[in-house]
Amino acid sequence: MILLFYNLALFVVLIVGAPWWLFRMATTQKYRKGLLERLGLVPSRLRKQLAGLIPARPLIWVHAVSVGEVLAVSRLVKTLDASLPDYFIVLSTTTRTGQALARERFGANRVFYYPLDLPWAVRAWLNALQPRLFILAETEFWPNLLSGCYRRKIPVAVVNARISDRSWPRYLRLRWLWLPFLSRLSRVLAQSQTDAERLNTIGCMPERVTVAGNLKFDVRATEEADATRQLKKLSPGLRLIVAGSTLEGEESALLEAWPRLLQADPQLAMVLAPRHPERFAAVAALLEKSGAAWVKRSDWLTTPEGSLKPLKPGAIVLLDTIGELASVYSLASVAFVGGSLIPAGGHNPLEPAQFGVPIAMGPHFANFRAITENLLTNQALHIAAKEDLAATLIGLLQDHQSAKAMGARARQVFEQQAGATGRCVEALKDLLPRPLLKLRNLIVIDPVFARYVRKFHEQGRELEATLAFLRERGISACESIAILSSVLGIPLAEGKMAIHESATWRDSRESLDAEIDKLTKELNTMDEPNHSKQG
Repeated sequence: MILLFYNLALFVVLIVGAPWWLFRMATTQKYRKGLLERLGLVPSRLRKQLAGLIPARPLIWVHAVSVGEVLAVSRLVKTLDASLPDYFIVLSTTTRTGQALARERFGANRVFYYPLDLPWAVRAWLNALQPRLFILAETEFWPNLLSGCYRRKIPVAVVNARISDRSWPRYLRLRWLWLPFLSRLSRVLAQSQTDAERLNTIGCMPERVTVAGNLKFDVRATEEADATRQLKKLSPGLRLIVAGSTLEGEESALLEAWPRLLQADPQLAMVLAPRHPERFAAVAALLEKSGAAWVKRSDWLTTPEGSLKPLKPGAIVLLDTIGELASVYSLASVAFVGGSLIPAGGHNPLEPAQFGVPIAMGPHFANFRAITENLLTNQALHIAAKEDLAATLIGLLQDHQSAKAMGARARQVFEQQAGATGRCVEALKDLLPRPLLKLRNLIVIDPVFARYVRKFHEQGRELEATLAFLRERGISACESIAILSSVLGIPLAEGKMAIHESATWRDSRESLDAEIDKLTKELNTMDEPNHSKQG
């Protein structure tokens, strides 16, 4: 009933808001980007990929909203790739910047835009992907997608789960709405104990909620970005302030403080990295108006390497590219983490912390409260209001010993909190049908018959009719069990029972039991540890 009312309300919002959405799509590229995918059209690049995979290789769907979530799950996805080679992992994002970063990291053939929570769009993607597991990053809960998974008996897990201070009152008011959806989540892996308690309160089953830690503590810039390499080359003898993930109002505050900073340390340069790409042009105009010497990082992409001019003291680099900030923090003498001078919830201070860089933030950090308070407790971060920003940055620049010690403490906090990825991987693997993986090593499934079985299931045919179809075409009992498990997600034990009780196989039950017993023994043998090399 709740889902019905939700969809009626959604329909009304779509009708009433249609003029506004059409206007935004006509005037703003980000609203047009990926629109067909969001409406349920599976692109040909993915269809071709999936046609050769499903059902021969089961699929896991991971969803990460934007750049921060993509960064957080990157190591998780790579670890799942390595530990579950029989599974194919795809990734969806909501934002254009998240999509660009995900495609860069994982390739366009397994990255797509998350569908709008419309029944037909959700159904189209679930039909195309047929996932064995759906993994959400943080708290991106959408009723139609969750309900679609539950109807198909697809386990849903939430990793890096959190409820921010800002969102908490809203979730609390609407917990009657969320209860039917959150109570059916298979596993919830929370960032902190506070998050776990909040998730329990709004409807998650306590026995399915555990604290796994924050995946962002496991994010490491393992590769040096091109911007980092070029900045090293172009800034010899200069000290860098890296101001990352800045929002409107923060760039002007930094520019206002810039003359005082240069007076305190004339050998400074600054890297300014706005959070949202759509603001690059506005920040460029602000820099132009400021009178400061500045350059766009994107200009370096079209300039021959040998023609790039070294940065002069006082220069500002506008980092108008995506995915390079985390690496660029490694060059900072001091880092400022944006979204924090204004009440926007702050951004992730772990990115500079991993490099042992002293960090300054504004007083607004509700979205990263646990991380920020951990750093504050360990004296690994300074909080400064807008009027104190210049003095705080100058103090960190001038007191080298204190800044170095603070950076070392930040790195120590980062290292001590690592390990969430491994805990999440083990918990997620428990949600997958392990016998299916072993079955695939013993029996090759014919994709033609698998497609027929999927079609029969979607048409609502009885299981007996499916078994009769398979036997008429010479498919053995064990092959039938493999197809039922692989295509329909029927547990191995239930598949065996269905075959045993089937009228289709009644005439050869004795030989059938022997065949199934043999299969069971082979699967059990694959579970036994190999002690042959032990002393």
